Amino acid sequence: MLELNENEMSATYNNRRSRLTPKEYGILSTLMSEPGRTFSPEEIYRSAWNAEPFDCHLIISVHIRHLREKLEKDPSRPALIKALWGKGYRLAAI
Repeated sequence: MLELNENEMSATYNNRRSRLTPKEYGILSTLMSEPGRTFSPEEIYRSAWNAEPFDCHLIISVHIRHLREKLEKDPSRPALIKALWGKGYRLAAI
């Protein structure tokens, strides 16, 4: 079960609590809004930064990597945050 705590800016997944940066929190919140839906990097950027994206693919991929390092059991083989090549990222149905 994945839970966000806005007051603590943290996420708990599989009984493991991790502190998040504001951008990580925004990204995870966006993905959690519709589990299973693929969000483009531009959609994620608009939501988490509240700004129009410009060349944001690398920025988003770095933040996704950090989230995986904090949440996934094996970040090199993610089960929670999936990448769909050329499309974006989605949260596995939890």
